[in-house]
Amino acid sequence: MNAYQHRVQYYETDMMGVVHHANFIRWMEEARIDFMEQLGFPYAAMEAQGVLSPVKSVACEYKRPCTFGDEIRIAVSIADFNGVVLSIRYQMEKTSDGETVCEARSEHVFLNKEGRFVRLKRELPEFCAALEALLQEGKSHAQDHS
Repeated sequence: MNAYQHRVQYYETDMMGVVHHANFIRWMEEARIDFMEQLGFPYAAMEAQGVLSPVKSVACEYKRPCTFGDEIRIAVSIADFNGVVLSIRYQMEKTSDGETVCEARSEHVFLNKEGRFVRLKRELPEFCAALEALLQEGKSHAQDHS
């Protein structure tokens, strides 16, 4: 999967000239939507099928500030998936020097329009299989490097 690229905009900075922390969560959303499109399951198509994916939780660890004009590379990977909750990991780094600016994670559930949990294996089996394959790929990749 290709990493998502974001150029820091002036309006994303605060009075100190650095990116306001809330913008990292916006970038996570942009990167997640891009990731799903690359995976072949655009979020808009999922919604059209009646499946919504709200955020259950979000966590960010800010490592280094970003400023106007910085190019940020956001690598997205599956941290965990149990069929109900999807946990996504985000590694954000400046493209200029490769230094990590933020490590983050978000958790998502899958609901129908009435707010009830969706059984992904039944409703979106191809999406479920793609997530499970990426999770396994990530685990085997991690084992290769240990």
